[in-house]
Amino acid sequence: MVLKHHISGMIKFIPIILPLVYGLVMFRLSAWQLNRTLKRQSSLLADRQLLRPIQLLANALDLESISVSIYEIEPVNGLAAPDGRIFITRGFYDKFTAGEVTENELASVIAHELGHVALGHSKRRMIDFSGQNALRMALGSLLSRILPGIGGILANLLSNLLMARLSRSDEFEADEYASALMMKSGIGVEHQISMFEKLEQLSGTNANLQPAWLLSHPKTVHRIKKIQENKTKWSANQ
Repeated sequence: MVLKHHISGMIKFIPIILPLVYGLVMFRLSAWQLNRTLKRQSSLLADRQLLRPIQLLANALDLESISVSIYEIEPVNGLAAPDGRIFITRGFYDKFTAGEVTENELASVIAHELGHVALGHSKRRMIDFSGQNALRMALGSLLSRILPGIGGILANLLSNLLMARLSRSDEFEADEYASALMMKSGIGVEHQISMFEKLEQLSGTNANLQPAWLLSHPKTVHRIKKIQENKTKWSANQ
């Protein structure tokens, strides 16, 4: 009787456990596929002009060097892989060689991606992704009873909004890490700010025209304002 009650109690948690396991497996699979793609479609950055500011970042972190690779895709972006490797896209590098982006501005992108690695955002995202699946299924089950036909859609929307909020938090944290590193390296946050001022034009997007709560990244104006606030605060404390 006790065993039957125990099993019955465990069964109640299956709707929560299964989505968590599914989310974990899917994240691992996605990370494996991404690492495989990056290995196949990337090459080590060897541009001496870019390696100079990257070495300043390494010196500030008491590292011998920082390895950065070029990911052979056209969109303008930076990337921190789940295994900790840092990438800039071919599209971003082409903007640099065309003179649209300076080496110090591109260094701020690399500093930002280093922040994602140092702050453990990849591992956190794995937990968040698993939790999102559990939340979506639990909410979907509940809301479908209350709002038949649209409960599942509403649950998906709510869980996506939660993930977007968590993602924006990660971006602010990585920005702050990058600002501190840029200041410590002697490069300065002015280049981080000027990079943000150029980024939307370079990437062909305008996040400022979209509702903030739908975005996975904070609006550019908010990111720049936070960087300026941190610079003022840290400079006053020196």
